[in-house]
Amino acid sequence: MSFTFRDLDPVADAPLLHSWVTQPYATFWDMLGCTVEDVAEEYSKIQSSGHHHALLGLDDGVPAFLTEAYLPDSSPLAGVYAVRPGDLGMHLLVAPPTGPARPGYTTRVMDAVLELLFGDPGVERIVVEPDARNTKIHLLNARLGFLPIGKVALPGKRALLSFCSREAFHAARLDLHSSPIRQGAPL
Repeated sequence: MSFTFRDLDPVADAPLLHSWVTQPYATFWDMLGCTVEDVAEEYSKIQSSGHHHALLGLDDGVPAFLTEAYLPDSSPLAGVYAVRPGDLGMHLLVAPPTGPARPGYTTRVMDAVLELLFGDPGVERIVVEPDARNTKIHLLNARLGFLPIGKVALPGKRALLSFCSREAFHAARLDLHSSPIRQGAPL
């Protein structure tokens, strides 16, 4: 597996994204009832915002996941916590699985996304705010160094606010890369 990233094209990529965000497993993405046009409109707003940006992640050239980076002080998180210089928000959605199970795949995807984001020397801390009921992502976040701070109210959801410092990510990576992912291991 070889991960690369490219800017999301809101119109050209809308049919693909629509096929992902309308799957039952993506319920926390809050787009289950959206049309392709709704998806194109939402991602056109994101890409033109100046503070929120979406990338399509490719695995050996094949679209495999969506990641978004955003400035917390220009998001619904503004005023919810004390934003620090160097904070960057992140969202991640992995495409529906195809083919045989790939234990640890989502962990590897998130590792690649965090490596990309922390590749910017100005980024000191990644902020995530998944739905508090999304226990799968909480486990993944913890595996990669995120520390939950607490539940917060955001538009449309009760979220678990969590942070990952550069140091915590590097420590988590050492653990990940020193112990192989076992067959049947989640995420």
